[in-house]
Amino acid sequence: MASERRIQKELIDLRRKPLEGLTVEPLEDNMYLWNCSINASDTSPYKGGIYHFTLTLPENFPFKAPSVAFSTKIYHPGINEEGEICVPVLRDQWKPTITLSSVLSVIQEKLNNPSPDDPFNPEIAALMKTDNAKFLATAKEWTKKYASS
Repeated sequence: MASERRIQKELIDLRRKPLEGLTVEPLEDNMYLWNCSINASDTSPYKGGIYHFTLTLPENFPFKAPSVAFSTKIYHPGINEEGEICVPVLRDQWKPTITLSSVLSVIQEKLNNPSPDDPFNPEIAALMKTDNAKFLATAKEWTKKYASS
């Protein structure tokens, strides 16, 4: 199957050139399901946190975008309560030529650098705009509570 060859190639590329602060482990019996984690950067509001998520590849990959679901709770304007992340590359900007390394890099960038623009969680985005200190304090509190190792 063409999708399996593409996934194998992507995995080899990720192992040759790993993304700093990000781990990727496909399930042994299902290469379409990857357990991933991001160690938040030292400059992020989520500093010190480890955020776990699942990357699910559709059977018709790369013609359809993967889906992502965070299992670690996070106080983030771009990640909703169900753990879905709001990034255009996983929605309307997906193209079969986009690599999984690029997708993972975008997810990592979005997690480390929250923005109130194009939010999945409008209340958090509004707080970020009106009371950034309170947003940062809450993000830090949730990191300690849900994402500390």
